[in-house]
Amino acid sequence: MHKTGTRRLGRNGPEVSAIGLGCMGMSDFYGAHDDEESIAVIHHALDRGVTFLDTADMYGVGRNEELVGRAIRGRRGEVFLATKFGNVRGPNGEFLGVNGNPDYVRSACEASLKRLGVEVIDLYYQHRVDPNVPIEDTVGAMDRLKEEGKVRFLGLSEAAPRTIRAAHATSPITAVQTELSLWSRDAEAEVLPTVRELGIGFVAYSPLGRGFLTGQIKSPEDFSDDDFRKNHPRFTGENFEKNIALVREVEALAREKGCTTAQLALAWVLAKGEDVVPIPGTRHIRYLDDNIGALEVKLSKEDLDRLDAILPPGAAAGTRYPERAMAAVNL
Repeated sequence: MHKTGTRRLGRNGPEVSAIGLGCMGMSDFYGAHDDEESIAVIHHALDRGVTFLDTADMYGVGRNEELVGRAIRGRRGEVFLATKFGNVRGPNGEFLGVNGNPDYVRSACEASLKRLGVEVIDLYYQHRVDPNVPIEDTVGAMDRLKEEGKVRFLGLSEAAPRTIRAAHATSPITAVQTELSLWSRDAEAEVLPTVRELGIGFVAYSPLGRGFLTGQIKSPEDFSDDDFRKNHPRFTGENFEKNIALVREVEALAREKGCTTAQLALAWVLAKGEDVVPIPGTRHIRYLDDNIGALEVKLSKEDLDRLDAILPPGAAAGTRYPERAMAAVNL
């Protein structure tokens, strides 16, 4: 099996695999999970050259970092490891808000290092911006961790252009991670141009629309009770019906191209530029291999125009998060 190629994160950043692996769903939010199967997926990813792994301290309230740590033991040298801090959860998983205080940054980083079983985090993101703490203070604390050798590169997730500029002026930001897919195109308007201007890489999370753009989801009944999509605006009621109709049009184009719907959706994200790295998540080896196959799908200008016509910015019905979570993005 051939290996994936690489892309550079930003103008002067590190080279990472051209697609990464989002590990969140291995521990949280998407219903039942199997740690042994997840570890097998991570090992298969590394064997295929997908070495850019993405986790966060909030996923599974620390359990996802422990899982990733177990999976990479003995293979640390192959991995470009990203994790995040800032979304605080209680012991039972309850959300306690966002914390960007410098003291918290340090304690969160040290806890992540311990759970991951590593000496350094390659890319350390602020998961959400804390509106009550100046970004310069938070990034200043992150920069001190970098000076101490605890982290190598700094990132922000779901930050607005003005925040990205202020952060980057404090200490160089290597990557900004924001949702980007055929049905979540908000970042194209301002965030993507801002990071390009500053020479920062763009990491696209949920590039398959939380699974919707794979064509695998046929009805709202497909979700278990503990799957957060069950109450997600885009997956409920009339929105579901409107969105599934759009996916069927993408499926038709994928059939013409001789690729899967997921591959077409990922190829669209990859075509946004060499500085864009999608990090689709999966818990199954067959879907991982399918995602890697997107790197072979070449989209013509006509293909891109057709996808633009099916899913122009704002076409998806419903907001990309429930109301409370929307209040924490693009700050």
